[in-house]
Amino acid sequence: MSFFTWKDEGLTSDCVSLDAMAYRFEETAKLIKKLSQKGFKLKKTKKNQLIIHSDPKIFDQWGFISEELPFKQLSLIPDDETMIDF
Repeated sequence: MSFFTWKDEGLTSDCVSLDAMAYRFEETAKLIKKLSQKGFKLKKTKKNQLIIHSDPKIFDQWGFISEELPFKQLSLIPDDETMIDF
């Protein structure tokens, strides 16, 4: 399953006003709501919060890079030699 780690450290560390902080939180909330609507889920582990999606194509469409182990990522690549055009 495709995933990336969500860390909210420093989300507002560069903001210079409360208005800037509020804007940053609002934009982040919009993004998280869109992710939820598209089928992304939150998976909590002991140390991290992972944003996951069961469909690697949708995960990839959003431009995310999966943190799955390389051998799991490779299993998602179709083994179809017709796709390679030499």
